[in-house]
Amino acid sequence: MEQIQLTGPHGPKPKKTTVSRLGVYAFLFSAAVFFCIPLYVMLITSLKGMPEIRLGELFSLPGDPSFAAWVKAWGEACSGVECNGIQTGFWNSVKITIPSVAISIILGSINGYALSFWRFKGSNLLFGLLLFGAFVPFQVVIFPLIIFLREVGLYGSLTGIILIHTIFGMPIMTLLFRNYFSSLPDELFKAARVDGANFWQIFFQIMMPLSIPVTVVAVILQTTGIWNDYLLGLIFAGRENLPMTVQLNNIVATTFGVREYNVNMAATILTALVPLAIYLLSGKYFVRGIAAGAVKG
Repeated sequence: MEQIQLTGPHGPKPKKTTVSRLGVYAFLFSAAVFFCIPLYVMLITSLKGMPEIRLGELFSLPGDPSFAAWVKAWGEACSGVECNGIQTGFWNSVKITIPSVAISIILGSINGYALSFWRFKGSNLLFGLLLFGAFVPFQVVIFPLIIFLREVGLYGSLTGIILIHTIFGMPIMTLLFRNYFSSLPDELFKAARVDGANFWQIFFQIMMPLSIPVTVVAVILQTTGIWNDYLLGLIFAGRENLPMTVQLNNIVATTFGVREYNVNMAATILTALVPLAIYLLSGKYFVRGIAAGAVKG
């Protein structure tokens, strides 16, 4: 019996370095430098004292690094007449972000699941309206929402700002989960129905364990979006619940006394730490989750 000999690939060996690849590397390096330079300036400025900052050497390393500006930014910096630092805004942002993310993801996943497997008359119209709501600029509906929250007694409250973030987050969360669930095989749903599983049993026991990748994406999108929000927090949160971004603006915009650039930079980095940490620690899961629902199965 004649044996078939397996051979390796034929043809010229591809070049390891090409002009197009060098161009891609050059672009990526330029983009990294473009985004890292401001972070570098902020970091070294926050570690300098004011006499050293007044020398005007923007890119020079601090001669005597100190975290005094960070301590002051966290607990002593003034925002208006109050000098409690940015820590109050941090805890307000935590109180706003956690329930807003959880509620919007829960509602979005249920909507996406129902629109994917439990289609009803008018479901396509409802999905179209939700999709339309995902792309409506929120500045357009701010005034009607102010009136609505005022009438129901929630304007300027923690519950009110959580409700606002949930409303604005639910359309994009519905779109995200609906596209992901639509990529799953219909046979899973049909088999569960044959076995007698109801709406909630299929959702919690089958769909949610399979939707961990897209849930990670949803958490990243909602957390960074809500944490970085300024306008909605300024308008709807109320004086006692102002988020970290609003507190940062108040600290930087304070006009009396000496403008302490090192404290301002430290406060800015503290405000950005949560989104930065999320992207650095879970960036690969974000890409995997986006790719998981990108192709219809």
